[in-house]
This record gives sequence, structure tokens and C-alpha cells, in this order.
Amino acid sequence: MNSVILKIAIDFDGTIVDHEYPAIGKPIPQAFEVIKELRKKGHYLILWTYRNGKELDEAVRFCKKNGLDFQAINHSTKEEAVEWKFIYDKISRKPDADVFIDDRNVGGFLGWEKIRECILGKREEPEPDIEEDVIVEVEKNQSFFGKLFGIKK
Repeated sequence: MNSVILKIAIDFDGTIVDHEYPAIGKPIPQAFEVIKELRKKGHYLILWTYRNGKELDEAVRFCKKNGLDFQAINHSTKEEAVEWKFIYDKISRKPDADVFIDDRNVGGFLGWEKIRECILGKREEPEPDIEEDVIVEVEKNQSFFGKLFGIKK
């Protein structure tokens, strides 16, 4: 598991939702689940999108309605957004981030399960419930070589 806190910039159209700009597309499977998990683990999340004005407000509301509250939007910090408002009010810019999650990556979008695995590690799969007497019974029915080489009678 990764214990380093990362600044993660996440695109909206084509990454969180299907690309339907200027409309808001359907949520991409596992997007909200994985992003919420990233936030819960303490990562700093930036909504990084081409959208501005009314379309940006709609995307932010959509995210909040689905339980996502980003620490910054199209800027590295909320304070920076205020500080640079007069210069960057009409355009988006590249924020200071460690990781950029975008559907336009070289090689395309990895998918949310792969992103989750890259940042948070593999999920722990629960061990199946196997009764020990079943295992003992299988071992009793095998010869010495069967046990040694995994050959069943």
C-alpha cells in the first residue's frame, strides 16, 4: 500500500463521466468509488478540466451531488484560485500535481480499477471458507507420490 500523500489532478469529461461535453455524460464505472477511496486515504484531489463558467459549475455540482468534494478546481489550491482569479478566470491551466488522471493519456484511459491498483495497491481478496476436514480427507486419499507431485487417485 502507498503511504505517500499525492496531489492528484483528475479530468472530468471522459474520465469521471462519459465524454458528452458540454452536457454531462453518465458516470464511468467505478469512478466515484475509486476517487472517494483516494480522498479517504488522504490524497489531495484537484478537479482538472477544460470546462469553465456555467459548464464548470455544473460539473462541480454533479460531483458534489455524487459525494465528491475536490480540494481545488482547475488550480493547485483554493487560495491560488483566488490569487490568480483575474488572470486565469477565463482559461484552465496545468495545476501542480504528482499524478494526472485523464482519458487523453498516451495509451488511453487505464480504467478506474487499474488506477486504484497503481495508487492504492491491489485489493485484499478474502480467503475462501474451506473446512479443514475437507482438506484432510483429500490428503488421506492420496498416495505418497500423489501428495508429493499433486497427483490424485
